[in-house]
Amino acid sequence: MHEDPRTAEIDGVSLHLSRPAEAVREWIGQREALDQLQACWLVVAEEDLPLSPRITGPPGIGKTTLASAAARERGQELYIFQATADTRPEDLLVTPVLAESGRIAYHASPLVTAMIRGGICVIDEGNRMSEKSWASLAPLLDHRRYVESIVAGTTVPAHPEFRCCVTMNDDASTYEVPDYILSRLQPTLPIEFPDRDDELAILNYHLPFAGEEMLAMTVEFLQEAHGLDLDYSPRDGIHILQYALKRLAQDPAHPLGRDEAWRESLEKVLGEEALDLNALARRRRQALGDEPPPMNFGDIFFGDDSPLHPDRGDS
Repeated sequence: MHEDPRTAEIDGVSLHLSRPAEAVREWIGQREALDQLQACWLVVAEEDLPLSPRITGPPGIGKTTLASAAARERGQELYIFQATADTRPEDLLVTPVLAESGRIAYHASPLVTAMIRGGICVIDEGNRMSEKSWASLAPLLDHRRYVESIVAGTTVPAHPEFRCCVTMNDDASTYEVPDYILSRLQPTLPIEFPDRDDELAILNYHLPFAGEEMLAMTVEFLQEAHGLDLDYSPRDGIHILQYALKRLAQDPAHPLGRDEAWRESLEKVLGEEALDLNALARRRRQALGDEPPPMNFGDIFFGDDSPLHPDRGDS
């Protein structure tokens, strides 16, 4: 009888293993970021240990894709654990499931499966997790390299080839990641928005049938947004193109113009505010206190504290 590759026995406890992620996209541009991640995972001496970096940047910029490309270059299985605000320690490690026989079956998470099989695990959007969940990973992220499952009553050591990284969105932190965890998630690898050529290549890779005109309109929009510090990402560009192309193909008898379809798609995907990027950027700077609100007639002649200011007439 052949051993089931999707099960493993640790300390007499049988664990059902997760399946690796299958869809792996190309990493386009920013080769330096890929090289930096690969350097984190190198072991340069017998006493050395790999690092577990955190990859930061806005949503949709390709943080998970970067880790996927690194895993493929290393020839290792990739496992992705999607962190959420209600992730529990047992979700991260081992989950008990009632089997048909009435017995308890133990299912290893993608993280623990990667530890057992010597794969690579991406903890996606890690700054959504609570401290309680992070605490269960503390021994994994330092020199001990193991986790303890209270549910299964077992300790799982990490395979020597196991590697890990954590992605974190700049704007989606539900919980503050504790310092003792941040000190283990080093170094920090920030991912920047792609330049014009790389962004065009990314969109063309995902939607090679979009056509030069539609691609160009989308890249121009995204590049203008990047220049104004607005967090519209290549993922947003892909969605704009997808909906615009579907609208163009929807009714050949009454076709929309390309400009009309693209503009409609922009509004539906990103909202009406995206139609005027300059105005949107000004409003956001004002909301953050980086730019004073526009002056009115009273501001020109009277100080803020003047009782003669028109806006203070009632007082």
